[in-house]
Amino acid sequence: MQALDAIRVLDFTQMMLGPFATQVLADLGADVIKVERPEGEWERDLAMMGEYVDGESAAFLAMNRNKRSVALDLKDPRAKEALLRLGATCDVVVENFRPGVMDRLGLGYDDFKAVRDDIIYCSGSGWGQDTAFAREGRPGQDLLIQSMSGLAASTGRAGDPPTPAGTAIVDHATALTLANGILAAIIARSTHGIGQRVEVDLYSTAIAMQCQEISTFVNQGTEYRRSDSGIGQAWLSAPFGVYEASDGWLAVAMAPLEKVADAVGVAGLADFDAWTQRDDAKRALEDITRTDTVQHWLDALLPKGIWAARVRSTKEAVDELREEDSELLVTLDGPAGTPIELVGCPISLSATPWRQRLAPPRTGEHTAAVLGEVLDSESLTALVGEGR
Repeated sequence: MQALDAIRVLDFTQMMLGPFATQVLADLGADVIKVERPEGEWERDLAMMGEYVDGESAAFLAMNRNKRSVALDLKDPRAKEALLRLGATCDVVVENFRPGVMDRLGLGYDDFKAVRDDIIYCSGSGWGQDTAFAREGRPGQDLLIQSMSGLAASTGRAGDPPTPAGTAIVDHATALTLANGILAAIIARSTHGIGQRVEVDLYSTAIAMQCQEISTFVNQGTEYRRSDSGIGQAWLSAPFGVYEASDGWLAVAMAPLEKVADAVGVAGLADFDAWTQRDDAKRALEDITRTDTVQHWLDALLPKGIWAARVRSTKEAVDELREEDSELLVTLDGPAGTPIELVGCPISLSATPWRQRLAPPRTGEHTAAVLGEVLDSESLTALVGEGR
């Protein structure tokens, strides 16, 4: 038994925003039917650092487990008819094409609502469905959204260029927002018997991610700026940030300078004003941290109740997951049958835990099996041919 094993999802998404959201649903038990173009979703061809894993993109593998793949030409009227029939058996339809594309294909909300009145139809986009940038056809991509929303300009030191996050952070956050919206709509249908549209977009999520910073700015009237010395967030005071040690890097979170001064044994550190002199305070503390190891400073800070941690590489974090046999790192047979490692689902449910059921599918691997549920054999053969 799984939490969503009664839910069926027709998934037209690609890249990260949609597939990561629908993988969350699939991990929790939903039957997710991934609809791809005959040559496969675009991200299948995305070589990560110029390489593939058993002929597939590691990025695609990361976000498409527990799904079945149907490969069709969406411009074929027979494909549209088959997909609408399939939609009548589904609870949720998810897409993240540019606004208007699905309507032009005859696969928009009204089309699916005509075959299932309580359908939940979910759209993810870069700029929303009917905003000025959406109408202009502006590309909605993570780096561009980080840049336009203020996120990139708020990261890094004052003298550095705007600094994007080290991962597609807005894509990730919007995918989780989309999954939340879908779950809310499922509950609403169960409670009120209604279907509805669910819409999320990268820009709105990027603004929402900055809710505390924007709330501060609009209500207090002071625009925050990045610090010269590298305080970790533009609106925070010293000592918040990353510090060089003799053998690596140390992160120190929010803490009174007086407590930090006591812990490192330098009383003069407490004489700085943590906000107006935050750059001077950070430089003074870093002069101290450079004199000894990360472990030395952890041993000094943590017992005093000061939040601190070693700055680690991705490899170090993964090595620890392997050593601990963590469920956050799972091994399964990939599309070619060879073992691959993927990041597991971060949601833990005591009674209905997530399960690994299906490897990331090959393009169109389940076309015949899925469409055979709604088409007769003659129609199926005419649409997809023999042997699919």
